[in-house]
Amino acid sequence: MSPINPEDSLFIIWSSADPEVAHNLAFMYAHNSLARGWWDNVRLVIWGPSAKLASHNAEIQEKLTAMMHDGVEIWACRACADNYGVTPDLEALGISVIYVGEPVTAMIKSGWEKLTF
Repeated sequence: MSPINPEDSLFIIWSSADPEVAHNLAFMYAHNSLARGWWDNVRLVIWGPSAKLASHNAEIQEKLTAMMHDGVEIWACRACADNYGVTPDLEALGISVIYVGEPVTAMIKSGWEKLTF
């Protein structure tokens, strides 16, 4: 596997508990931007209240699974998932549940583009 070029990489922080934000902003852009080649690498970070929504909403889970299948890398904040009691649910979906503060800082410092929803 070749190293990730930050200039061709995007990460999206999805923190909203509103399903409309997930469906009509965060997911739509994350999925399309990789599928259409707008970015070479796309990482969606589930952070805050979105962790609870992702663990309980079947439609959200289907879209997360489809994005992962198509190459979008998905992380969830372990501290948030633990606080909401949903870590096992997110891990069962195949989502990497990790402490994201340090890696997000590294992505910012290395030049990844970022969006927040």
